[in-house]
Amino acid sequence: MPTEATRRPNTLFRNLNAKIASLPMILTALVVFVGGTIWTITYSFTNSRLLPRLNFIGLDQYERLWSTPRWIASIQNLVIYGSLSLIFSLLIGFVLAALLDQKIRFENTFRSIILYPFALSFIVTGLVWQWLLNPDFGVQHLVRTLGWESFTFNPLYDQSIVIYGILIAGLWQGTGLVMCLMLAGLRGIDEDIWKAARVDGIPMWKTYIFIVIPMMRPVFVTTLVIIASGIVRIYDLVVAQTSGGPGHASEVPAKYVYDYMFAAQNLGQGFAASTMMLLTVAIVVVPWAYLEFGGRRRHG
Repeated sequence: MPTEATRRPNTLFRNLNAKIASLPMILTALVVFVGGTIWTITYSFTNSRLLPRLNFIGLDQYERLWSTPRWIASIQNLVIYGSLSLIFSLLIGFVLAALLDQKIRFENTFRSIILYPFALSFIVTGLVWQWLLNPDFGVQHLVRTLGWESFTFNPLYDQSIVIYGILIAGLWQGTGLVMCLMLAGLRGIDEDIWKAARVDGIPMWKTYIFIVIPMMRPVFVTTLVIIASGIVRIYDLVVAQTSGGPGHASEVPAKYVYDYMFAAQNLGQGFAASTMMLLTVAIVVVPWAYLEFGGRRRHG
């Protein structure tokens, strides 16, 4: 009977051609992504300006980063935008998917209309919503021409609520993708489960909450990771709508990194900020990987 030691070489050389073919991709990923990450983190501890240089200054860049009001404002905006975007994207996307799952007429048409904004770039979306939210010829102007002269709706020009104006545009673009992911998960639910729930007299809303949603956990986890990664990287939408204004009221970390690395020519500060963004992504991805792959390993 073969022992584990004799079986291991057979496992190692299984699908050898596929493993050899994947080596260029693996090496590219190691050099570009892992190497670039290590390079960025290393130079975040230097005082590099226009060009990178290995003049280490310890944690000075990070101390300066967390003492800068602009960076603090960008983190606050990211928390507000991120938390609300996660909640409303999942809620609206799931509700739309549940409605489309009722085998309604013209489902393909409605699905295409809802998904269409996702096909647009963030720049186009930002410019469209900048026009729609402009008080001179957008929603506010339209409502006032209908007779409500005192109506005010200009979120992009109000420092206290500008991030919510950006949130509206983000939800408009991203909710369609969430809807499609949720709809795919709902279509994967066995029809017998719905029949059994109807036979037992379980209300539809209870069926969704206590039966369907728990069965869709992998779909929800994957959707959360996709949304969260997009939230951390948000840049185009802010630049197109407000350019970070009024003042720095709509500043986000990605824009802070870009401005310091290319406009202010302060690479060390930009590297420190991008390292903090990388840490944020790791906080999202690592638990997801543990839940997905660690859970599968534990259950065989």
